[in-house]
Parts: sequence; C-alpha cells; structure tokens
Amino acid sequence: MHQFELTHEFLSRLEELVDAGKGLIKADNKEDVAKLVEPLHPADIAEILEELNNERAQFVFLLLDNEKGSDVLAEIDEEERNRFLASFPPEIIAKRFIDNMESDDAADLVGSLSDEQQHEVLSHMDDLEQAGDIVDLLHYDEDTAGGLMAKELVVVNENWTVLTCLRELSRQAENIDEIYNVYVVDDDNKLKGRLSLKKMILSPTSAKISNLYYEDITSVKTDEPAESVARIMQKYDLVAIPVVDSLGRLVGRITIDDVVDVIREEAEKDYQMMSGITQDVETSDSIWSQTKARLPWLIIALFGGMVSAYMISRYEAEIALFPVTAMFIPVITAMGGNVGIQSSAIVVQGLASNSLSLKNGFQNILKEIGGALINATICSSIIFVLTLFFDLNSLAMPITVTLSLFIVILFASVFGTAFPLLLNKMHIDPALATGPFITLTNDIIGLNIYLLTGNAILSCF
Repeated sequence: MHQFELTHEFLSRLEELVDAGKGLIKADNKEDVAKLVEPLHPADIAEILEELNNERAQFVFLLLDNEKGSDVLAEIDEEERNRFLASFPPEIIAKRFIDNMESDDAADLVGSLSDEQQHEVLSHMDDLEQAGDIVDLLHYDEDTAGGLMAKELVVVNENWTVLTCLRELSRQAENIDEIYNVYVVDDDNKLKGRLSLKKMILSPTSAKISNLYYEDITSVKTDEPAESVARIMQKYDLVAIPVVDSLGRLVGRITIDDVVDVIREEAEKDYQMMSGITQDVETSDSIWSQTKARLPWLIIALFGGMVSAYMISRYEAEIALFPVTAMFIPVITAMGGNVGIQSSAIVVQGLASNSLSLKNGFQNILKEIGGALINATICSSIIFVLTLFFDLNSLAMPITVTLSLFIVILFASVFGTAFPLLLNKMHIDPALATGPFITLTNDIIGLNIYLLTGNAILSCF
C-alpha cells in the first residue's frame, strides 16, 4: 500500500464530484466519490474531510460503511470533529458511529460532547455493554491510564483448560481488531500474568492454563499519569500494557497508538512552554485564546527589558566615556541566553525521557561546567581577537569583553543546567525553565556582569 498524499488536484476533483452528486446525477456520482475515497486509509480520509466544508464532508462521510466511518471519525481532530458531529442527530451518532468504535475512542468522542448530548447519545445506543464501558471510562481523568485504556481485551481464567480457553478466545476476539496479549486472571478477576498463544497451541487440550502462563507481566494502575505510562511502555518496548484497579483487578489495556498520541501531545506542550506559551493552543484557536497564552511571558519580558534599561542608565557615565562598550551589549546578552537555552534544553530532554535523575544531576552539572569551560575559552579567544580591531590603542576593551563573556558563558551553563533540575524536584514542569525565563534571567545577569566588569577594568586604564 503506497502512502497517500493529498494534492490540490485530488481535492478539486473530489469537490467537483461531490457538487455534481447533489444534482440529478446524484446516484452515479455517489459511486464515483465512493470509488475515489473508499480504498484510502481512515487517517487519509480524515485529512480529506478536514479540508472540505461541512456539507461536502458530510456527503463523503455518509458514503462510508459504518465500521470505516467510525475509524475515520476517531482520526479527525477533536475540534473539527465536534463541529462535524453538530449537524448529526444523537441517534445517528450513537448507532452509526459510537456502536462501531473501540471503547477508548468512543469515550473520547462522547467526552467531547456536552452533558446533555452525552446523555442523549448514550440513551440511543443498542449495545448496552458498550454504553456501560463508555460511562466507566468517562469517570477517569483523561491524563491517566484509566483515561487512555480501552475495555476490549482477551482474558482467560487460570483454572480453565486449553480447550475451554480456545473456545473463549474465538468468542472474545470477535469484537477486537488487534490481539496483542492474552491476559490471565483468577476467579476474582485479579491479573495473574500473560499467556503465550504458541505455548497454548502446542499444549494438550486438557492442560490447565495455571501451568502455562507467565507471571512476569508489567501493568499500571488506573491513576498512573499518562506520561508515566508512556515512559514504561517505551522502556520495556511494549505494544500493549494491562491496566488494573487498586485491588489488582484487570480493567482494561492501553495500546501503543494511544501512547504515541500522549508523547506527541507532551512534546507539543513542552515546545510551547519553552517558547513562552503558557497554555495549550492550536493555530485554529481564536485570537483571544492565543493572546491569553502568549501575553503573560511577554509582559514579564517587558518588565525584564525595563530592568535592563535601568541597569544601563546606572552606568550611563561610564558608557559615555567608553562608547565602544555599548556595541558589545547585544553580544554578551545573546550569548548568555543562547548558552542557557542549550543547557536547559538538554536537561529538560533528559528529564522527559527519564534518562536523567536527581541522583546524577550533580554529575551532569559538573559535565556541563567542563563543556562550558571549553566553549567559554574558544568563544572568548575569538572575541578577544575581534575586539582588538575596535580599539588597537588599548587592551582595556578587549579584556573587558573577553572576561565578561567567559564569566557569562560559565554562569549561563550552570544556571541553565541546575534550574530545570530544581524545578523538577519541586514538581514543576522543567520545560518552564527553557526559553523566555532562561533568556530573560541570563540577559539581566549577563548585562550586570558585563557592566560591573567593564566599570572595574576600564577605570584602571
């Protein structure tokens, strides 16, 4: 299967067929549109629907069979999906869409509706077991294992024989798209382990499951944070992980596709925080929503700039005596900010991937100091040579700039490394340390170091 690429030509052709399909030749064009769209993957169809207006998107969507339509709906961005669903009555949403979805996707869809819509949709569902599963999942926080898990899974009892197990597997597998693991429970539904399909098939039909299953199984509790679940699955290379309640009873499973979504969302959130955006925003959000997310750091940066301006005014007389001093202020502040961001970004990345902990945090600071000494020496040497061209008659300016840059690089490296570790210890997202905060802090401190060093050195010449 080749990878689909949505082109302007494809979209134009589809829109022409859809628009023609609304007229007298509707039946013929329905078939043409279906042939164009039906072979595509649900994710590709979702991409197409997001590019069409609501009327055209409905026309295309209603040509899909119920199962594929449900898969497509699960792939559509939540905000676009809510607008799309607003035009369908609750009965259609329940019977055509939700009944054919896995419980975790169905719960996500129902959870995005208003309380009144949720009640109406659930009341129209034919599959009462599915409706009950959705209600159960809605009680969990969406950022926990309970909010990620699906109820569909294959479970066998440890007291069953292989023959009974095979019969149950064929029955349970009817409602599951992918079987990653067969879980073993006791009579109280407590998770005991996992069963190898190969071992079961090769065993006598009279063999007890209790003698065949593996006890070494990794599980998570329903209240486990989503980020922690992602780290566990990444660490142990799991494609699925069982979820248990506080009593150890098996209640669901989380698959790798759900974890990929968590990793992507966390990466987006961290990137926005590192850019000085305090809330989760999308390009489709309103101007006011985007402004609220950006404005706090802009105001902080504004006051930070005023502090820098005040500091410069304090040394106005010295700068007037040595005007060339002002030329290197942008260099000092920019280098401090850049070095600090580099150091903090490495630490934040290590903390996010769980490869860095407080135990080796001190070692990391020492390593950063070593690297900073090398960087500071090289950069300071370069700027010493360059500053000689601005004042060939005196070494005062080259020494001032060189020494200041050396100190600023060292400070920015240590601060950029230590501060995210401190925030992490205080249970504050360390991504907050990167970007505007590090830049602003290093600008102010770096400027202060430069002006104090300049005042001390230049006054001696």
